[in-house]
Amino acid sequence: MSVFPNILKPAVAAAGIVLASVTGAFADSERLEGLMGNLRNSTPENANLISKEIQLEWEKSGSATADLLLSRGRKSMEAGQIQSAIEHFTALTDHAPHFAEGWVSRASAFAHAEMFGPAIADLETALRLNPEHYEAIIGLGAILEVIDRPDDAYEAYQLVRPIHPHHPAVTEALERLEPVVKGRNL
Repeated sequence: MSVFPNILKPAVAAAGIVLASVTGAFADSERLEGLMGNLRNSTPENANLISKEIQLEWEKSGSATADLLLSRGRKSMEAGQIQSAIEHFTALTDHAPHFAEGWVSRASAFAHAEMFGPAIADLETALRLNPEHYEAIIGLGAILEVIDRPDDAYEAYQLVRPIHPHHPAVTEALERLEPVVKGRNL
């Protein structure tokens, strides 16, 4: 049984993926849509720069409070204070429930605390808000690997390809998992 909610596959499978919902209150949706198109058609050399620009758009919450909570949560993560990070990110998701980046950030904190169920739930919420959030899909794949679900992890990483064809971690993960999922040639 696949872990993916029905919202994921149609959004990623569509040839011209379009943002289906709010990703950040002040994200420039036209700019973001253009960046996503550029990323899908980029060279490997340009993909990293475009990805950084997309991340900057995703981080636009439109709320000083949300920005502060995101910053505090990330600083707590960097300091290894995972419980504090979870608390800041929980306050962020309560304050700005339509801000996908808050859910992705809290999922990361949950994953660091080895609370994989809540992490997966947060990633699913983030992907309902922003089906193109390839970092959320990659996070889901990484968790699925950790909990020994290589087939689902491989499926998650494959879903990133149409969005970010040159993501180095995805390329590596697919190469690592392919023999496990598809078997080895003898």
